[in-house]
Amino acid sequence: MMPSIDVRNISGDTVGSADLDEAIFGIEPNLAVMHQVVTAQLAAKRAGTQSTKTRAEVRGGGAKPWKQKGTGRARQGSIRAPQWRGGGVALGPKPRSYAQKTPKKMIKLALRSALSDRFASERIIVLDSWGLDAPKTKTARVALETLGASGRVVAVVARDDVNTTKSLANLQHVHVVQPGELNTYDVLVSDWLVFTTDTLPSSAPAATEEGAA
Repeated sequence: MMPSIDVRNISGDTVGSADLDEAIFGIEPNLAVMHQVVTAQLAAKRAGTQSTKTRAEVRGGGAKPWKQKGTGRARQGSIRAPQWRGGGVALGPKPRSYAQKTPKKMIKLALRSALSDRFASERIIVLDSWGLDAPKTKTARVALETLGASGRVVAVVARDDVNTTKSLANLQHVHVVQPGELNTYDVLVSDWLVFTTDTLPSSAPAATEEGAA
């Protein structure tokens, strides 16, 4: 049986129902895949700009500090060797990319698993529309409170719905994304997902981006 969900307006009233794509909202969540995809997503966010200088890059140290033999001290070739104060760093970090290659099918499965988990937990709200004719942060905040969407909220807003995007952008606990930007990490760290009927994910169109279902 195809899963369905109530469609509500910003006043909290139920105005209908919407059928959900069973391939997206009705599967058994794959925890291992979700973990791997989220790990890769967080790794890709790392800057990887940390850097230390080797003995070849540290300024100075061109002259041999003392002659090779006859001083009674250990032989040294440069005061910029790693054992010297101010010397280079042996095996220190260098700039690198932390990005991990993740198959597209795995990314899609992880997102569908996360959405199915949120649906099973009754943490998804579907609106008929936001219906904002101008940017109104107060109206958006009151609407979320009326709908019971507390904590961290991910709102999936249509690309051309500028008024809603601007209205929600000033709310610190709300993360606004477009349908193609929805991803596994954002779904899993959110307390509530808020869609409109025209931004509900569907497996019918081809996925062209990491977050697309």
